[in-house]
Amino acid sequence: MSSSKLSTSLVRIGAASAALLAPVAAFAQEAAPAAAAAAAAAPVPDKADTAFMFISTLLVFFMLIPGLALFYGGLVRAKNMLSVLMQCTVIGATMMIVWVVYGYSFAFGGSTSPYFGGFAKMFLSGVSVDSTAATFSEGVVIPEYIFMLFQMTFAALTPALIVGAFAERIKFSAAVLFSVLWATFVYFPIAHMVWDGNGLLFGMGALDFAGGTVVHINAGVAGLIGAIMVGNRTGFGRDMMAPHSMTLTLVGAAMLWFGWFGFNAGSNLEASGGAMLATVNTFLATAAAILSWSVVETFTRGKASMLGAASGMIAGLVAITPAAGIAGPMGAIVMGLIVSPLCYFFVSVVKNKFGYDDTADVFGVHGVGGFFGALATGIFASSSLGGIGYADGVTMGGQFMTQLTAVAITIVWCGIVSAILYKVVDAIVGLRVSVEAEREGLDLSSHGEAAYHS
Repeated sequence: MSSSKLSTSLVRIGAASAALLAPVAAFAQEAAPAAAAAAAAAPVPDKADTAFMFISTLLVFFMLIPGLALFYGGLVRAKNMLSVLMQCTVIGATMMIVWVVYGYSFAFGGSTSPYFGGFAKMFLSGVSVDSTAATFSEGVVIPEYIFMLFQMTFAALTPALIVGAFAERIKFSAAVLFSVLWATFVYFPIAHMVWDGNGLLFGMGALDFAGGTVVHINAGVAGLIGAIMVGNRTGFGRDMMAPHSMTLTLVGAAMLWFGWFGFNAGSNLEASGGAMLATVNTFLATAAAILSWSVVETFTRGKASMLGAASGMIAGLVAITPAAGIAGPMGAIVMGLIVSPLCYFFVSVVKNKFGYDDTADVFGVHGVGGFFGALATGIFASSSLGGIGYADGVTMGGQFMTQLTAVAITIVWCGIVSAILYKVVDAIVGLRVSVEAEREGLDLSSHGEAAYHS
């Protein structure tokens, strides 16, 4: 082909290509602004919210290790100190792995089921540096990684709360195995029901700002059943079983209070006024409960104890948890004043009456405090009492009944499934150590080391 003919062919091909690509170019010119507009409309996480949630997540982790571990460790006898530290540490670590493998998906996997989050996010499938999680404000999001981690700390802490009910006689393997099974069949479903937009209790309108039902009622009920099914400590009611270090118990309780600001304020998911309301309430309800418990002890025992003040501290924190970003400051004070006498009655009268050995009063404080807090949230949410108010058309009576229903469902679900799981664990590894190992102390018999040396 001559050069002139080649040039003519290329010109013709170029003209034909331009004609064919003209519609594509026109579409691209039209689509480009639309794509840019869509990208601009997609919500972007605010750096302040992200930093706030990062700090809140670390605070909740601090509640577990060393907070809860030291709090429970001080409450047991010296020969069992390390066993409690070990249980809290290993249960927490185990639950972190379980959470990312399937727990996050079971709770928040996007399923439309009212009971189960589904399998879509197992092994963190679809969770990346670009994925986001919604908050309570329209168009406001946070990175999904930090939402996943924040919820992970709750999932790690809650099973560890239970071990305080049967401390000093549970097998280490039984404590870890039960925690995994319990989280799978109790915690993850209840978390989905309460906090996921498709959840049963969420759809009913139940209010639980930071975990009154999910964490404290759940742990309290499971702890009571465990204390009964594992059985009382050898020598219970006869031998001296006083806490070996109230110093460590107070240190642990103070760490829990400190970390609880992440627990409650972080549940707002944004660094906004709602988080500050939760912070105020976490101060005030706790302070009121400490004073209330001390006053009750003064009238009933003649002296206010450090153990009582620490117990009041936890009771106040438990009570305000479901109402932290919902009740007003004065309502929080009232809740703190009321919860301590209720919990005191259960740990000093009811426990002795029925003879169950709840070592660290998990049911008496977390369970009873959780019951009260969940129900009181329905009352103190009222704007007439300083709360943020109810949804349109909802009355105080209606909200209270919704809260009562949510509490009842949680108790029944947790109670029945927990009892079954204790039986399963007992059949697989056995629930408690031998009498000889218990008398020697779990530090040496289960872990081959001692917390203290003479």
